[in-house]
Amino acid sequence: MTQVYLIRHGETEWNVARKIQGQTDSNLTQMGESQARQAGMRLQNMGITHIIASDLGRTRRTAELLAEYCQIEPTFDARLRELNMGILEQRCIDSLTEEEEHLRLQILNGNPDGRIPEGESLSELTARMRAVLDDCKKLPQGSRPVLVSHGIALGSLLGNVLGLPPYAERRLRLRNCSLSLVEGQNSPWLAPGWVVEFAGDTQHLTANALDEIQR
Repeated sequence: MTQVYLIRHGETEWNVARKIQGQTDSNLTQMGESQARQAGMRLQNMGITHIIASDLGRTRRTAELLAEYCQIEPTFDARLRELNMGILEQRCIDSLTEEEEHLRLQILNGNPDGRIPEGESLSELTARMRAVLDDCKKLPQGSRPVLVSHGIALGSLLGNVLGLPPYAERRLRLRNCSLSLVEGQNSPWLAPGWVVEFAGDTQHLTANALDEIQR
């Protein structure tokens, strides 16, 4: 059985400001750094063998803080980046025009053709995220990796494991530094392959964490 933990990055300045990040970057807040340290404390006695993170700054910093507790040098993989949000990146949600808000909602509301201009589709996002997960099977036997990524990216991956189409309505909340676990198994009572053990767990955090659009 292969276990892969999934962690969303800590709170960023743009999360707090309700600003669309996508593949543009924003620094972790003081709260975000604290969240990453709390996640690290939870992971430090769980036998983590690899920390593999998106190469964006907010995930890099989260991975570096996790590594202090797990005593593992993190590696970085661009396939774990957040959805490319195209022309909406760096925009405040509250400033979007009606047309721009319509574009944003297309990546949340189950539109099979949803794509923000100059961005990528959820199908493209899910394909690259799933490729990283499947590559975890190539790690040495007994490995227990952590993938550090982003809210929409991790939600798309978990939806894929559950058998949902990439464009399915978004109904899974993954707060900053929440922890999820998927397992590769062959149970007689579950479909073979990856299954979701739990998702979006924040019991290690001492304060409420944000999702992408909450204040």
